[in-house]
Amino acid sequence: MKQKRHNAILEIIEEATIETQEDLGKALLEHGFKVTQATISRDIKELHLIKVQTERGVYKYAVNEASVVLNTQKLLRVFKETVVSVRGSGNIIVVTTLTGSANAAAEVIDNLDIDGIIGSIAGDNTIFLAVETEKAEHIIHHLKQISKR
Repeated sequence: MKQKRHNAILEIIEEATIETQEDLGKALLEHGFKVTQATISRDIKELHLIKVQTERGVYKYAVNEASVVLNTQKLLRVFKETVVSVRGSGNIIVVTTLTGSANAAAEVIDNLDIDGIIGSIAGDNTIFLAVETEKAEHIIHHLKQISKR
C-alpha cells in the first residue's frame, strides 16, 4: 500500500502544482488514499521531495533527483553486500541475508517495484516474497543478478 501511495504521490506532483501538504492530501484522496497529515509528512521525507519555484513564482513539491539516485545506489550496495541466497518454491521466494539485514534488503526489493511481487515479509535474516507463480523464475533471476558482487 505504501509503495502504491508513493507512486501516486510522484504521479500527482508530476502532473499538478502541489503547494502544500493539504493540497497533496486532497489529491491523494481523489486517487483513493485517505491519509493523515503525519503520513503525508513522512511520505514527503521518504521520497526526498523538495519545493521548487514555478514560472508563476509559487513553490511546489518536486522530486530531488540527486537524492533519489544517491539513495538508490546506497540501497543497491546494501542489497549486494547482505544477500546470501535467493531460492524459490512455487509462488514463494526466500531471500536469505546476513543477520540483521533482512529489513534493509526488503526495503530495496520493495523500492524496486518488481512486477509480479505481491508482498514481502522480513525477519532478522530472511525475507519471504509472495509472487505470481508464473513470474517466480524471472524474479529469482532478477534478484540474483542484482545481488552479484
